[in-house]
Amino acid sequence: MFSIDTYVARREKLKESVKTGLLLFLGNEEQGLNYEDNAFRYRQDSTFLYFFGVTNAGIAAIIDIDNNKEIIFGDELSIDAIVWMGNQESLRDKAARAGITDVRPYSELKKYLHAALVKSEPIHYLPTYRAEHKIKLLQLLNVGIGEETPSVDFIKGVVNLRNYKSAEEIAQIRLACDITADMHIEAIKTLRPGMRESEIAAIIEYVALKNNANLAFPTIATKNGQTLHNHFHGNIVKQGDLFLIDAGAETDMGYAGDMSSTFPADKKFTDIQRTIYTIQNNMHNAAVNALRPGAKFEDIYDLSAKVMVEDMKSLNLMKGDAEEAVKAGAHAMFFQCGLGHMMGLDVHDMENLGEVWVGYNGKPKSTQFGRKSLRLARELEPGFVLTIEPGVYFIPELIDKWKAEHQFEDFINYTELEKYRGFGGIRNEEDFLITETGYEMLGKKTPLTPDEVEALR
Repeated sequence: MFSIDTYVARREKLKESVKTGLLLFLGNEEQGLNYEDNAFRYRQDSTFLYFFGVTNAGIAAIIDIDNNKEIIFGDELSIDAIVWMGNQESLRDKAARAGITDVRPYSELKKYLHAALVKSEPIHYLPTYRAEHKIKLLQLLNVGIGEETPSVDFIKGVVNLRNYKSAEEIAQIRLACDITADMHIEAIKTLRPGMRESEIAAIIEYVALKNNANLAFPTIATKNGQTLHNHFHGNIVKQGDLFLIDAGAETDMGYAGDMSSTFPADKKFTDIQRTIYTIQNNMHNAAVNALRPGAKFEDIYDLSAKVMVEDMKSLNLMKGDAEEAVKAGAHAMFFQCGLGHMMGLDVHDMENLGEVWVGYNGKPKSTQFGRKSLRLARELEPGFVLTIEPGVYFIPELIDKWKAEHQFEDFINYTELEKYRGFGGIRNEEDFLITETGYEMLGKKTPLTPDEVEALR
């Protein structure tokens, strides 16, 4: 946990933002994998962590702005729980370390909320992302499942605090990025033809656990990098394959790192692999060099896409005006994903609160294929932590669909593209802090250029 002052100050700022009513924070529960006592790895709700720092399962909290009360609701460990898990610091003591002195049994939560409902006091809650949260809102507030109306004031209040990382948060993120870099470096050193993808996934998790960290998200470790979120690890890697890793560490305080690497199964890239890899590097470097306060992230995305189009023209894969191609959406034949996203206590920070607030500052998202995957588009500000991860992907199903539909024939050379349909995909990703004057890369350096990758292989 951070200092008491950190949590007290965060809650005070939130109260100033929302101004009136009750703020309801639902903590997370343990969840059974295939039966109750065989549970998934437990993780506290990130917004609960941000404002209270307490990791216990099965708790909730209220900030009663009008009555100046801050309460955590939860039960102390029973003797059965102590026998099962060992004795632990009491909930009351943990709450005190976050500046909360009012701790009540969980059974009193419904009574407190009912009293507020009777008085017609506004009760604010955040969007739900777990079934248990929906059930709790039904039980506590009689809000029907599927009928939730999250508080926009509450969402905006949280986003406008969590988007700006403090020095102590940045230290945690930097630690997560350092461990993440070690995960990638060890994997790049280890892969050889004949290995199973799962062996590399195991090495990645080993490095995380060895450094007292967990995985921030399920690892992507695949020879089929053209599938953007490929969590299958059963393939055997062969000579000539490209291997893509997207993996990140999470510190014991919940802060995430997120990096991607692509490298050959052999010691060196083939000529065509090196050529496409260099195109991705050019996209990446153009985006990084454009990072600064006041820059609109969607403009940086467009810049990265235009760099790709110009480079693809040199291979006769694209044609025409690059700016017009990007405006029309033709670049999404190769660049279907976004350019990056906010990162912090969540690897996609606050994604449960809605990208329209976190990454777009309330403005609507595009519905254009490719561009709609852009999780961040707003003007950058000091304190933002984000990823840069443009990709180049050759997806056979997309090639076939657009070719059959005669999509973007003014910009895409489908005859030449057929030669690349089995190429795969390339993504490299780094993490950045926006500073007052520009940007700072977070975490140890990982190989980026073809020469750097081959030197480590």
